[in-house]
Amino acid sequence: MAKHWADFQYEIYLNGMSGAVPRLPTDLTRLEALAETRLGPGPVGYVAGGAGDGSTMRANRAALERRRIVPRMLRDVAERDLSVRVLGRPLPAPVALAPVGVLSIMHPDAESAAALAAAAHGVPYILSSASSTPMEQVAEALGDTERWFQLYWGKDREVTRSFLGRAKAAGFSALLVTLDTPLLSWRPRDLDLAYLPFLHGVGTANYFTDPAFQAGLAKPVHEDPNAAVLHFLGLFGDAGHTWPDLAFLRQNWDGPIVLKGILHPDDARLAADAGMDGVVVSNHGGRQVAGSVAAADALPRVADAVGDRLTVLFDSGVRSGDDVFKALALGARAVLLGRPYVYGLGLDGQAGVEHVIRCLLAEFDLTLALSGHATPTTISAADLAEDPM
Repeated sequence: MAKHWADFQYEIYLNGMSGAVPRLPTDLTRLEALAETRLGPGPVGYVAGGAGDGSTMRANRAALERRRIVPRMLRDVAERDLSVRVLGRPLPAPVALAPVGVLSIMHPDAESAAALAAAAHGVPYILSSASSTPMEQVAEALGDTERWFQLYWGKDREVTRSFLGRAKAAGFSALLVTLDTPLLSWRPRDLDLAYLPFLHGVGTANYFTDPAFQAGLAKPVHEDPNAAVLHFLGLFGDAGHTWPDLAFLRQNWDGPIVLKGILHPDDARLAADAGMDGVVVSNHGGRQVAGSVAAADALPRVADAVGDRLTVLFDSGVRSGDDVFKALALGARAVLLGRPYVYGLGLDGQAGVEHVIRCLLAEFDLTLALSGHATPTTISAADLAEDPM
């Protein structure tokens, strides 16, 4: 019998019989405000902030809120199965933890704590190449849990080649290539505090432990950390990449390749033409282009363009179980959850991330059932209405 994630609510109520209540809110939209009061302004601003005045972040939320679920009645939803297949891999639910870098600014256990939380519930973990923990150490925490590796595609081909080899050796099965960050955007919350963790060697663990990266240094990292940081900054992004360059990644990675940051249907078609396996419809959570199209508004057009050729994933603005439902109805096969789990990490370490995972999937399970579905695979655009707002 499939696991009923919704049973988490009864666990909470039963614990309440002895006076215990959850350490964190079960409404995940409240976590950001809580993090603002408990954590440092630099780290919170780095996670919560966006490009420009935040208009794209607001648009992401508005686009999801504008869609309303239309529940159907008298359908058998007594037994539900949230499991799906994504990129040829079986997943317990259509949700993965999105790649978020520099997690040590939120909690000292950083990516390892998030990975352990993901592993505890079988949820795929996507490791950022800008993590503050080396990929091999995170892989160890994950055990047999499905893991994907996110690449910031920089200027040094040998470092890229080395990263891909290390990721494959560490058991990462799919490669997500972030295309929307060849340059850092104008981010006022970080600029006002002059806060950039990379300048302090945070988020550079995969680079500083990499033989190809080390080969470009005059001295070992520990002897001249400032030089290592400058070398990292010089190769981190590359605004010169074009579509033909994807051939290099395909030559050096034999698993699925997913392009992250796709918003235009024509770019999705180009990804399919280039032999890619999937796309993530994403505007980087509103962190890269102020005034960008909302990710949920871009999703149906991308799914219509390539849904039969590529696996379409989604992130940017997801905060709740009903957001997951709506993203699937708009054409996504699965959803990547970002900021909420990072706030959970900052507030309560591994336990905080587990809380976020369980709340999100319990709410999704209940939303699914109460809308008349026993499996995510039957959700479609017919389950949504658009609120004119």
